[in-house]
Amino acid sequence: MDRRTPSPDRRLLFDTLSDYLEQIREEGMEGLPSGTDAVVAPADSAQPRPLAPPKPEGDTTARPITRHSTPQVPPRSVALFARYPGLEKTSSLDQLREFIGDCRRCKLHKSRTQIVFGVGNPAAELMFVGEGPGAEEDARGEPFVGRAGQLLTDIIERGMGMKRSEVYIANVVKCRPPQNRNPEPDEVEACEPFLMRQIELVRPRVIVALGTFAAQALLGVKTPISKLRGTWQEVGGIRTMPTFHPAYLLRNPGDKRLVWLDIQEVMKELGRPIPRRDKA
Repeated sequence: MDRRTPSPDRRLLFDTLSDYLEQIREEGMEGLPSGTDAVVAPADSAQPRPLAPPKPEGDTTARPITRHSTPQVPPRSVALFARYPGLEKTSSLDQLREFIGDCRRCKLHKSRTQIVFGVGNPAAELMFVGEGPGAEEDARGEPFVGRAGQLLTDIIERGMGMKRSEVYIANVVKCRPPQNRNPEPDEVEACEPFLMRQIELVRPRVIVALGTFAAQALLGVKTPISKLRGTWQEVGGIRTMPTFHPAYLLRNPGDKRLVWLDIQEVMKELGRPIPRRDKA
């Protein structure tokens, strides 16, 4: 073998390092060369050089690099909270609800019965986010209490072995859209700061985004739920699992098995045992 030609093992090392440099460059680190130019393979006879650069002064904590099927959403709270001065000072869900008040920040207030804020454990490790309240939720002031809500409760209690009161449940918008239509962009824009503050105050370990609209609103993408579901995403640094909405499952019961696969991933992430399912 020509001594100027790297061995297969060393070639693999160089290719891996090159890929790593490309990856952290895409994460936003500036000043790095790209591609294979970033790594010059020495001859086998050369002395090996340290692969790690000298540690700079200050914080040198390594940050793990996570691959996502869609772009990672950067923290956006500062820009969102700027819409409503004082929102960032709310330190509890009760204070946040008081801050929202009798909200008239979008046109949805004209047709609602009441604001549907959220329900559940204010320190939950698991949070579910839907798109918006329906007729029964609008009447009772609590999210997910209709047929879809009953199925969600079944997923939580029978599927996950948890109590509904252990988790936190909220929606992208807090008022019912007329005829249960999807919320419009200006309505989402008005309500988004409140949802993000809810997430910050609850600070769950995992978020489950229910349905296309909730997943797209949280992640800032246009990808359909059929492609998002089952893939781990992040919202504000919190692990997020998109899956089908319970209302969709009522119309397409054959896809319950896919949701069960997603829920098992959530249980693994939480470090909880996966209950055995009833065959009924």
